[in-house]
Amino acid sequence: MPDSNASSPRHCPALFLTASASGQGKTTLVAALARHHHRQGRRVRVFKTGPDFLDPMILSRASGAEVTPLDLWMVGEPECRRKLYEAAGEADLILIEGAMGLFDGSPSGADLAETFDIPVAALIDARGMGQTFGALALGLASYRPTLRFAGVAANQVAGERHAEMIRAGIPKSIRYLGAIARLAEAALPSRHLGLVQAEEIADLDQRLEAAADRLAGTALAEWPEPVTFHAPSESSVPPRRLAGQRIAVARDAAFSFLYADNLRLLQTLGAELSFFSPLTDTGVSADAIYLPGGYPELYLQTLATNSAMKNALRAHVAAHRPLYAECGGMLYLLDRLTDKTGGEANLVGLLPGRGRMQPRLAGLGMQSLDTPDGCLRGHSFHHSTMETPIKPTAFGARQRDGLPGEPFYRHGSLRASYLHLYFPSAPEAAAALFGAG
Repeated sequence: MPDSNASSPRHCPALFLTASASGQGKTTLVAALARHHHRQGRRVRVFKTGPDFLDPMILSRASGAEVTPLDLWMVGEPECRRKLYEAAGEADLILIEGAMGLFDGSPSGADLAETFDIPVAALIDARGMGQTFGALALGLASYRPTLRFAGVAANQVAGERHAEMIRAGIPKSIRYLGAIARLAEAALPSRHLGLVQAEEIADLDQRLEAAADRLAGTALAEWPEPVTFHAPSESSVPPRRLAGQRIAVARDAAFSFLYADNLRLLQTLGAELSFFSPLTDTGVSADAIYLPGGYPELYLQTLATNSAMKNALRAHVAAHRPLYAECGGMLYLLDRLTDKTGGEANLVGLLPGRGRMQPRLAGLGMQSLDTPDGCLRGHSFHHSTMETPIKPTAFGARQRDGLPGEPFYRHGSLRASYLHLYFPSAPEAAAALFGAG
């Protein structure tokens, strides 16, 4: 257990779960591992590397605890250090799911694991390969010798003969964490923005239990090594620039892409939060409104026919009260939106223009947004395009090359962008989005 001294190092078993690429089954694996330990009465804290809203929903259900992002660029090293240190003081086990492949991106998952000296376990989808599995494992293990490489596990193994072929090709220098058989009943369904939301998967707990059962006999399920987490430096508390402000946050099946860290920061800034559903509620009353991203295109007709809510939002802006909208929240404010099937609907009409869903990604990547109150960091990830006569007041800057990214619009008291911003990256700039300043 951690030392009772708040500033002393804390020790907690931890594991960074990664893969050779996207689509290897990382989320299912981490969720299974979290459920395996959680059902034994252990306190498990899970983190997700990089920007993500959908995977954390699944991981939270599996672990029984909130899941928040860790990312050296978006969240920042000091805040990552604080999160891990606090988790080490309350949990029996820390699990971190990587993004894409181990060395993808800058900073990468490997950079995060190395910064905090966390052991790395790699998952490789073994479909269609035998002894070559060992070559991939050797590459992951040796590419950066300074990493604490804990071993490699094989996913989607067809049977005992397949498992024997895989094991035969693994060098003796690499710890083999086991073969995970193909298990259709544990698969997590997905759609155009990633995994289906946890609340929409009726049998999610059964799937998690099946996956946890399959992992139980592998070396991957064994207790990982303890990691030493050091106390973070003292951080300043942001001024309460939103004291006395009531902010209504949209939260339902259509608008669910929310960082819990964002909501906590708004409260730290002094705001009083309430929640409403554009799908089912007939009104909203607050000093400011927050419309996050989500899936408005899946609920077009319901949103379009809820005239009372549309009128309430129009009245809010007509009263010159701030409304901040991200991605799907911005699409909801347009005059019209067309889904992938060609279905159309008239929406709120506060932001002139129209949007159209696309069959492929139209925007992806980390971006920052410079404002007079600070530089906010976040990301873009959308399958839609939009046309509006409103001229942007600013543009995001792409993290990889600094070139202009997503436009940022300001139309009366409305502020909107495709960007999903991480508010703790610039607290005073976040406060300004809701009218403080």
